[in-house]
Amino acid sequence: MSTRAASRPVGTVTRGTTNPNRLRRMDRWIAAVHGAELRRTADPVAVDLGYGAAPWTAVELLQRLRTAAPRTRVVGVEIEPARVTAAQPYAREGLVFRHGGFEVPVRGRPALIRAANVLRQYEEGEVATAWERLCARLAPADPVTGSRGGLLVEGTCDEIGRRHVWVALGPEGPRTVTFATRLGSLERPSDLAERLPKALIHRNVPGEPVHAFLRDFDHAWAAAAPYASYGARQRWIRTVRRLTADWPVTDGPARWRQGEVTVAWGALAPRA
Repeated sequence: MSTRAASRPVGTVTRGTTNPNRLRRMDRWIAAVHGAELRRTADPVAVDLGYGAAPWTAVELLQRLRTAAPRTRVVGVEIEPARVTAAQPYAREGLVFRHGGFEVPVRGRPALIRAANVLRQYEEGEVATAWERLCARLAPADPVTGSRGGLLVEGTCDEIGRRHVWVALGPEGPRTVTFATRLGSLERPSDLAERLPKALIHRNVPGEPVHAFLRDFDHAWAAAAPYASYGARQRWIRTVRRLTADWPVTDGPARWRQGEVTVAWGALAPRA
């Protein structure tokens, strides 16, 4: 991580690659699982951290979150000043752009921070520090209201948004890992391994939980081959249902139908 003075943004400039609709799967998942939290928050602020060379992902995040929580505001944060300047024509009611990094330069504690394809260029050993810094900026949990607090969604995807893997974290730390894909483009579930977030991508080796999970995922996919005649969606649903016998899958058929499966972080976390 950067050792620069606290008055300057923390982090390094990313490649900035971005395309319209690249993060649609992640956005829809956030709206579905975190929408209720955004609705009950007095001032629901979402941060698109490291939106890149063009502001499409921030614009789309606002549109998609407002379908679930109409009062949501989005702040696009970029460490490259020229990108912030270029994004200003896209600012509107509920959407602003600011210069910054992992310090997250917004007032108060945001209800959501999305950091997509940001940590990909960092070393694995730097991920925990980045997670800790970002989680410390989230809105805290509130036992009185039952709020679990803000959400950090950090992960990676391919250039056109067909394949994603992301980790969801709360103020307390990592919660879940979600695998999401366009089912028509999938040959086998382990194809998603190339999109594992930085905390997991180097752990896809024998002896590590994520490797065992992807191995079992492929085996379940092969066992569900007879369902392919009913379409890739039915095969995926049958595959995930088989996985639930051995892995702590935290979602249900409504999300599986979207080409997703979410697993408790503790089951996939790297071995010490």
